[in-house]
Amino acid sequence: MNTQWTDFITLLKREVVPALGCTEPMSVALAAANCRQLLGETPTRVRVWVSGNLFKNGMGVGVPGTGMIGLPVAAAVGITGGNPDAGLQVLSALTPAHVEAAKALLPVIRVDVKDVPDVLYAEVLAEAAGHSARVVICTDHTRIILMEKDGEVLMSQDSAPSVHIQPAQASKPTMNLRHIVEFALHVPLPEIDFIRAAATMNQALADEGLQGYGLRIGQILTQQVERKLLSDDLMTLAMRLSSAASDARMDGAMLPAMSNSGSGNQGIAATMPVVAAARFLKTSDEQLTRALVMSHLVAIYIKTYQHKLSALCAASTAAMGSGAAITWLLGGQFEQISHCINNMIGDVSGIICDGAGSACSMKVSTSTSAAVKSSLLAINNLRVPQSEGIVSDDVDQTIANLGRLAKEGMLDTDLEIINIMRAKQGGNSE
Repeated sequence: MNTQWTDFITLLKREVVPALGCTEPMSVALAAANCRQLLGETPTRVRVWVSGNLFKNGMGVGVPGTGMIGLPVAAAVGITGGNPDAGLQVLSALTPAHVEAAKALLPVIRVDVKDVPDVLYAEVLAEAAGHSARVVICTDHTRIILMEKDGEVLMSQDSAPSVHIQPAQASKPTMNLRHIVEFALHVPLPEIDFIRAAATMNQALADEGLQGYGLRIGQILTQQVERKLLSDDLMTLAMRLSSAASDARMDGAMLPAMSNSGSGNQGIAATMPVVAAARFLKTSDEQLTRALVMSHLVAIYIKTYQHKLSALCAASTAAMGSGAAITWLLGGQFEQISHCINNMIGDVSGIICDGAGSACSMKVSTSTSAAVKSSLLAINNLRVPQSEGIVSDDVDQTIANLGRLAKEGMLDTDLEIINIMRAKQGGNSE
């Protein structure tokens, strides 16, 4: 294999990983678990500082295994039952006893927003009997950049990731859509078999969600198919499975999601529409595997142009990967795959992210339907033309335009969303 293909495999293995619960609260839980380990005892006072974007994504989302929502809960169970070495599965061993102990801790935990340059930032300070421990996570959800015990620095590293997908000063990305499609379709199958775990894991989450979680979107859509109010077609199946998985994840189900670029919902949006299409079209195992690789790598590529957290709904961009893969499963080639992504950017590029919560499953279902719709247009060689909006004839330029909109144009939107959400809680920054 050439070097780029090897890099793609490394990238997929790094960015497509299991995550239990919404990843932003899990960052707080992970920092808290490490604080508890450093402190060596249960703290009597806990301070948590987070970036505005992390606050936005942790305010209203369920914490797995607790039946409760919010960052104070994530910090509390991270202290009482978190595994400091488990990354995004920090709460995988949580028990009812841990949850009861966490409830007793809640009165001594305070969470504030901190004015920091990084959009993904979590800092936990735990104190007990004259001792203290501080842990800071920054840039990536599990990247610990600082550990302190009683003011002594035990570990410190730069906040920037050690491996760049796209160097900050590069004029062009290190990948493009054509490279991704060629890789997905021609890389030796044994090298990418690992991606099938995404289908298995997220299907289990969808099955759980169909039992009724959160807004019960997946369950309700399924009931409407049974009532003949919706047809049992490709689009409805994709929406049902995708939204059910998101329903379960956002309501705190104790099952991991296979994430993408640090987000479970992105992983769901890049996986379940493809699984639905493969099931509906009765494709081979190899076709499903290659389609999943295409979807996840396209989702990662599009996300490289954006901050980890922003005002743009990342489920909508991850679903663009699914759209690309579905187009291929429907018989489309590179030209039609490009059309599909241009169509989606012309359609759902305005969906805002106003924090993680039960409504995420609505956005996942909306993005999923857009992926199928855009694919159906694309295989008929229909696409949004360059004369409209941010769409360009060159699909890679269109993706770059979307990134510019998210990273620069929506900064004020992001701040207003955070201000509105903080006002509902009466929060103060510092």
